[in-house]
Amino acid sequence: MQSTIKIVNLPPMTEGRTIAFHTLGCKLNFAETSSISRLMEQEGFEKKEFDDKADVYVINTCSVTENADKECRQIVRRIQKKSPESLVVITGCYAQLKPKEIAEIPGVDLVLGAAEKFNIAQHLREFSKNDAAKICSCDIDEVNSFHSSFSLNDRTRTFLKVQDGCDYNCSFCTIPLARGKSRSDSVENVIRNANLLAGQGVKEIVLTGVNLGDFRTPGKENFFSVIKELEKVEGIERYRISSIEPNLLTNEIIEFVANSDKFMPHFHMPLQSGSNRILGLMRRRYKKELYAERVQLIKKLMPHCCIGVDVIVGFPSESESDFKETFDFLHSLEISYLHVFTYSERDNTYALNIKPVVPITVRHEKNKTLRNLSYMKMQYFIQQHEGQTRKVLFEGHVKNKMMEGYSDNYIRITAPYKEEWVNTIVDWKI
Repeated sequence: MQSTIKIVNLPPMTEGRTIAFHTLGCKLNFAETSSISRLMEQEGFEKKEFDDKADVYVINTCSVTENADKECRQIVRRIQKKSPESLVVITGCYAQLKPKEIAEIPGVDLVLGAAEKFNIAQHLREFSKNDAAKICSCDIDEVNSFHSSFSLNDRTRTFLKVQDGCDYNCSFCTIPLARGKSRSDSVENVIRNANLLAGQGVKEIVLTGVNLGDFRTPGKENFFSVIKELEKVEGIERYRISSIEPNLLTNEIIEFVANSDKFMPHFHMPLQSGSNRILGLMRRRYKKELYAERVQLIKKLMPHCCIGVDVIVGFPSESESDFKETFDFLHSLEISYLHVFTYSERDNTYALNIKPVVPITVRHEKNKTLRNLSYMKMQYFIQQHEGQTRKVLFEGHVKNKMMEGYSDNYIRITAPYKEEWVNTIVDWKI
């Protein structure tokens, strides 16, 4: 515990106060952190880089994996060494799931749950720093409002949040407990934000959400409704769909993207397992046959399309036969890359009841096997496009006098830095 009591009362006018942010986890978190940052600047705070000294540090956490929890603790320790008098605020999924555990971390001053993350300024005005961290959390069932968010000036590609929460009950996942029930922005506000971003010179928007394909409004508009309207926005040249469940990726969405001038030929579809037995235990809402149908239609209409896949290895009771079935299934599909996750036990999930438990060493071996498969898949995908000219949007980041960009179908391109290419779409021969 902190050895001294330091009273810090932030007045309503906060000019001169400095604040820094650090984000763990998904694109959705980046969008929310960026929006919170802009709100704090409107309140008079000056934004600092996280490595600089600041009066307030805000960590927006993830809790999908055990490593995210550990990383949060490590970051707090770094702040304590660098600036022990600063206020440390923890928000995000980890804060909602385990507020008491976070409050016990030495150096943490304020813990904000899902319903309070956008009210940081108010909490800071009323805050007094002392030995005990203050917890402002709530029952997740009470989290039912939608806060529009987008990243700006953080990355070349802007993440636009259009949906939040999840009504699914996958046996390994804590996200519904951390973010609440599925809820969406209005189509009108999504279009308003897209027009705003177009006015800021943004070229590419990545649509994000917890369960993006579950976008729906009281007026019975759905995800297909919103992408049709986004296509009409002038000034935005590219859209990407960050991740969408295979059972929610309808034929009409695939066909729309295939004929779109603005939606990129790039899908990211979580699979999680190529074994129907494991999919059932995971409480997924499809079987692998449906997944294969989606991939086949995409490649039929867009042979050049990039398809990314999420997969979990080492799920409880996953046998060598189950894993081989997954490997063979992925090997057979015309996919482009994998995001491989090693299963980690999460509190309050049904998967904890499933036996036998797969040894950690075996989980890591399976992870390595699928990461090697992912590398081979991506190399093959790139080779298929060698000699083609594709449109590449270059980013502003410079490393060793080189810059990077992504083709329409998500092939990463590295080129010597040219200032005139930043945030510009260039015809590039692969």
